[in-house]
Amino acid sequence: MTTTSRQITVPPFAVISGAQVQRALHGREKQITDLIEATYRLHGAGDSVNPPSYFLRFPDRPSSRIIALPASLGGPARVDGMKWISSFPQNVAAGVPRASAVLILNDHDTGYPFACLESSVISASRTAASAALAADRLSRGRPRPTRVGFFGTGLIARYIHTFLAGTDWSFDRIGVHDLSPESAAGFRTYLEQSGTTAGITVHDHAEQLVRNSDLIVFATIAGQPHVTDLSWFDHNPLVLHISLRDLAPEILLASANILDDVEHCLKADTSPHLAEQLTGGRDFVHGTLDDVMCGRTKVPTGRPVIFSPFGLGVLDLAVGKYVYDAIADSGELHIIDGFFHELRRYG
Repeated sequence: MTTTSRQITVPPFAVISGAQVQRALHGREKQITDLIEATYRLHGAGDSVNPPSYFLRFPDRPSSRIIALPASLGGPARVDGMKWISSFPQNVAAGVPRASAVLILNDHDTGYPFACLESSVISASRTAASAALAADRLSRGRPRPTRVGFFGTGLIARYIHTFLAGTDWSFDRIGVHDLSPESAAGFRTYLEQSGTTAGITVHDHAEQLVRNSDLIVFATIAGQPHVTDLSWFDHNPLVLHISLRDLAPEILLASANILDDVEHCLKADTSPHLAEQLTGGRDFVHGTLDDVMCGRTKVPTGRPVIFSPFGLGVLDLAVGKYVYDAIADSGELHIIDGFFHELRRYG
């Protein structure tokens, strides 16, 4: 009995720099937000594999971690891979971004990696696109926010503002709050240079920011809840809880909670995870963003609405493949000749 093996080709291996990534994504906020929406829908339909993230922690550096996000995405992309992203909060004091990352893309048919991309920009872009998408979808059926507040003013906050502006959001007022006056001042300068016509206020106190914002973006490096007063949210704002650990669980329990993925969010001592531990159940979770987009979940009114996204590896794959295809189409891929040396099974 003989078997005929199909012909497969090992793809060449490319390295894509951060500068190339930035050029491929610049000015394409609408396209990337649409791509993120499509990816959430694929994930919701089961056309993906997104296992739990793996956290590498260090006894000698307890505030730092490196996270592995393996994933597989179907649909038009048909790509596998993994993001390897570090978070070293002490970098901030030295003026260096907290996070750095690479993304490996693997060929669907052979499993061979075919690209390594600088991924801090990809990670920030998919996070910002997810936030912009949630802001749009979760504000339907309620007054559209006109006052946005940024609690934490690092790179992620900057990207979220860029994606909100790039998806046709405009605001009358923009509030800013950060524990570092230098960071708040730098973010204000960025906002002024962005061309916004909104009035900008730097708030010295967190309560002022929250009470004066209809849309609140939490993008901090907090490791545990530090916002505990439920009365700050009496005006029922829409909250993008991007950093996941800012809010006391009691605030979540008094709000409508939308997650990106329930199993991913309810772990690693996130605020939703703490709420689950406090109550012993998940009844406080109203659904996922995909549930809202598909009409399976209706966002309640008359209470704060909180979007808590853990961040899915399939989103990184989608944006990474978009970048790869754009650079390949431009003829600017940097191929590493001979990267795979042993390509004959029997020598």
